Amino acid sequence: MVREYPLQERIKLDKMEEECGVFGVYSSTKKYNVANLTYLGLHALQHRGQESAGICVNNDGQFNLHKGMGLVTNVFDEDKLKSLDGKIGIGHVRYSTTGSSLLANAQPILTNSIKGDLAIAHNGNLINGAEMRLNLERQGSIFHSTLDTEVLAHLVARSFKDNIIEAFTHSLQQIKGAFSIVAMTKDSLIAARDPHGFRPLSLGKLGDSYIVASESCALDIIGATLIREIEPGEMLIINEEGIKSSYYSERKPYNFCIFEFIYFARPDSVIGGQNVHLARQELGRQLAREMDVEADMVVPVPSSGISAALGFAQESGLPYQKGILRNRYVGRTFIQPTQEIRDLKVRIKLNPIRDIIKGKKIVLIDDSIVRGTTSKRIIRMVREAGAKEVHLAISSPPVIDSCYYGLDTSRRKELIATQKSVEEIADYIGADSLTYLSKEGLLDSIQANGYGFCTACFDGNYPIGKGTDKLAIENR
Repeated sequence: MVREYPLQERIKLDKMEEECGVFGVYSSTKKYNVANLTYLGLHALQHRGQESAGICVNNDGQFNLHKGMGLVTNVFDEDKLKSLDGKIGIGHVRYSTTGSSLLANAQPILTNSIKGDLAIAHNGNLINGAEMRLNLERQGSIFHSTLDTEVLAHLVARSFKDNIIEAFTHSLQQIKGAFSIVAMTKDSLIAARDPHGFRPLSLGKLGDSYIVASESCALDIIGATLIREIEPGEMLIINEEGIKSSYYSERKPYNFCIFEFIYFARPDSVIGGQNVHLARQELGRQLAREMDVEADMVVPVPSSGISAALGFAQESGLPYQKGILRNRYVGRTFIQPTQEIRDLKVRIKLNPIRDIIKGKKIVLIDDSIVRGTTSKRIIRMVREAGAKEVHLAISSPPVIDSCYYGLDTSRRKELIATQKSVEEIADYIGADSLTYLSKEGLLDSIQANGYGFCTACFDGNYPIGKGTDKLAIENR
């Protein structure tokens, strides 16, 4: 995962960043407007990526693609959606974990080969993507983007299999990493998930239409019913013959990304039969069981700490207060990263309510600490608003390692928990105390049916290694 930063570097809060969101529709009778359904689905998945959005629709073999930089509502208007007519469609919202933030890297990507047209949208990261790309370039392939997704497209085009579905299957067997993919041929919608199930992918139904989406919240917004989650190593082919399920790979031990439950997934989504909001509440309850502190109230860092703070308050008996207001209308900005601007950015997004927290001992709840910079600014603001004590409680263990499976984390040397003890972190961020949820408490709190979890960012145990990409080598 090679990272490129523009001169006006992106300022972001101190969080692991979202990955991407994918959405696909097959409507056999055109009863539903595929472009409109995809637009709404992407809108529900906007939290997974805000840098670019795209929709590709297939009208009897004619592919029509529109994509652009920015939010879904900025990229599409009524006229654009009217021009996207068809019975099959796929869509994508992107945060750039691999490749820079450029229009050339927006998805879906559309390719043509002797096997036929193919549109692909991808969520995740291929740990052998750089190696595969280099091999393909040596064989004469020309790339137009820096996306892992384009590596898959070239593998399909160069496959010895003549049938495009067989070529797609053969290509999936060559890539290694974390991925959930939706793709579209002239007559079929394809959905596939990596053999370890790192990234989420769900199947739903709306009338005669089948829907594939990163999260169930995207099904809810269009009134679709959740059928099930696509299994690790499974590929679905959806066309006029119905749904065909097959396994292109032997299923490996389940290693679902635990951060979906901690932070990424929308609270109203359901994963493994477990509602995400209720799972986060349970994390907060367990955190309260593990933390011994005298305080007057529980205050969440909005909006990432709200669910866990509710659970913490329920378990501890402390009153829950919205002591920090979040401005819902602040988008991402691209400005010079001076210290003054960083401080201002946090104040624009978050503002303590002085009359609630003045003179109080506060348990401040958040989901994670990555570099510690934002936690430090928030605690300083809360103290300036008059808090007597600030005890920070985190509903996950310390982040000690980078992710190579599709999340944008800081380099290992930038992660504060690799450099400092818990007491040293508390001193650095200005907290009276700091408590992390234990790894055991985290795993015991999440009741997703049949799921095992990737916890590499907490323990350095990478289920499929780090890969050969530049960033992986830098962080070893």
